[in-house]
Amino acid sequence: MLLDIYDPKAPPKPIGIDLGTTNSIVAHVRDGRPVALTTCDGTALLPSIVYYGDHGAVVVGASARSYATRAPTRTIASVKRFVGRGMDDPQIRLLGAYRFVEPASAEAARTVRFDVGERSVSPVEVSADILRSLKKSAEDQLKAIGGVVITVPAYFDDAQRQATKDAGRLAGLEVLRLLNEPTAAALAYGLETRSNGLFAVFDLGGGTFDITILVLDDGVFQVRSTGGDSALGGDDMDRLIADRILVAMGFAAAGVSAGGGEAVDAPPAEVVSLALESARRVKHALTEVTESLLELPRRGGGTAEFRLTRDELDALILPLLERTGRACRRALRDAGVEPSAIDGVILVGGSTRMPRVRSYVQEIFGQEPLGDIDPDLVVACGAAVQAALLVNQSDEVLLLDVLPLSLGVETMGGGVDRVLPRNTTIPAGAKSVFTTFADDQTGFEIHVVQGERELAQDCRSLARFTLKGIPPMSAGMARLEVHFYVDENNLLAVRAVELTTGIEQKIEVVPSYGLTDEQIEDMLIDAIDHGDEDLEARRLADGRVEGQRILLATDKALATDPDLLATEERAAVDRAAAALREAIAGARKASTIQGAIAELDRATHDWAGRRMDRAMKAAIAGKRLGDVAAEVQGAAGVDAHVAAHEIARAGRPPPGGS
Repeated sequence: MLLDIYDPKAPPKPIGIDLGTTNSIVAHVRDGRPVALTTCDGTALLPSIVYYGDHGAVVVGASARSYATRAPTRTIASVKRFVGRGMDDPQIRLLGAYRFVEPASAEAARTVRFDVGERSVSPVEVSADILRSLKKSAEDQLKAIGGVVITVPAYFDDAQRQATKDAGRLAGLEVLRLLNEPTAAALAYGLETRSNGLFAVFDLGGGTFDITILVLDDGVFQVRSTGGDSALGGDDMDRLIADRILVAMGFAAAGVSAGGGEAVDAPPAEVVSLALESARRVKHALTEVTESLLELPRRGGGTAEFRLTRDELDALILPLLERTGRACRRALRDAGVEPSAIDGVILVGGSTRMPRVRSYVQEIFGQEPLGDIDPDLVVACGAAVQAALLVNQSDEVLLLDVLPLSLGVETMGGGVDRVLPRNTTIPAGAKSVFTTFADDQTGFEIHVVQGERELAQDCRSLARFTLKGIPPMSAGMARLEVHFYVDENNLLAVRAVELTTGIEQKIEVVPSYGLTDEQIEDMLIDAIDHGDEDLEARRLADGRVEGQRILLATDKALATDPDLLATEERAAVDRAAAALREAIAGARKASTIQGAIAELDRATHDWAGRRMDRAMKAAIAGKRLGDVAAEVQGAAGVDAHVAAHEIARAGRPPPGGS
């Protein structure tokens, strides 16, 4: 047995975090190799789900998922889709059980807020809760952590990047750098140890899509072009399936999966949450099997049958895949290369597990994509490599990234003057000179925008500021020089100077979608002041969730397999279950609930083994794996992933994920 020896004098260890739409991962470089760390859920993948309970309770991960159908409006999933967006963004009005805080003003509309009962939270705060959980997991295993590299989609704009950085700071992390996800994936693959060449990174996750063309030349990673869609991913596939499920259940399709409006007969939030969760299960199942069948509650009573084949799913998601294809062809064109020139295609993101996604990528590039590393973990591992390189100040690998979108200034009439075009290698700086439009003009209003459209109103507004105090001059005489500088995190600073007078104004572009420094500071102080009680409250909330989950599983098992229990065993199980219910209702310490859980686990241990034997026999007899795993997890002390593993050993493959 190998033991990790903690040296209190050892320097803090850098980490990398993939803050994902569906799952989030934290990784660290150990003995020269990146490894994903175990999260609070006992696996490398932490579901990016947060439940906000009463009295400030916050539950993150798999435990929070159990609330999705019971308290859907208090359970926030896929928050990455909302980061850096405002209420006026049409992308936020998608199928889901979210309850938004309606803005009281145009300024308030620039920030999304969720109503979670006793309070409201922003996407930055939800993301910070996820990051805080990952940080705690890393500290438990590494003892002292240093800086962190957080990955972001390459196509994230300045507002989304700033919001991500705000979330890291709010979680108490020292953010060394924001790293584009495709570049992180290339690092994880260790392309610096391979022969030089041109590579494509196809990154399709739960909520975002990126395509990056990069060249490796003697340890230098240079991004040639990048593209994608920050509102395209596995979530959109789920919505397409969920619309069909709602119809099968007797409800009107929400009609928003393709960007439509509100449904006339909108289903309740609990039903929408159930449809989305069922859609995810169907999608995952069809990664391994060719047909999936579900039984669901029907509106008005009874049950509804929903059947979907892999061929039907392939046809359903084809329009989404065609959107990725257009982005890929555009990225190849921007890089000035043909698909045949690509030396390798790297797949990133859980959605690339789907057979049709892989075959579509092969059609685009004319070659089978690489699949050496788990696509769910590859980005976090790359972030860990970059964090280690930054802390050690290594120059073995050089990353030259590019701007995903152009940056410019609104001109008179509403046009855009592009100061830094997209695909400019960063860090980068540039300047442009403007003049006055009218006589005696004593100030300039500078409107900084981001995007590829010709009109400012069609681009993303990043900041506005005014340069005042210019002496009255004839039109065209004043000279305003505007300097743009983008750092390695893809964050922008702007400086404006009137050349005839030397009057100067500077601004760091902090989008209104993020939090102000004062707000972040206040939240950090609150977190420090209430750190110990917050930690105990978190443990108590987690314990209650776990206890309730086990009680539900035990009740189900008692209903399905009571014949496997002896009379004395049944009495012991009933006593232990009653003790756990009492602990959940009245305990003030998490340890009390954990003790009751352990007692129930002991009471059901032998019975769980007998239920496992029965379930494995049923699996071998031809029942579907998903059904069997669900049955097996009903025994207290037997988790679903353990059940799937045991069934796989009996000769059937475990379910895939996408």
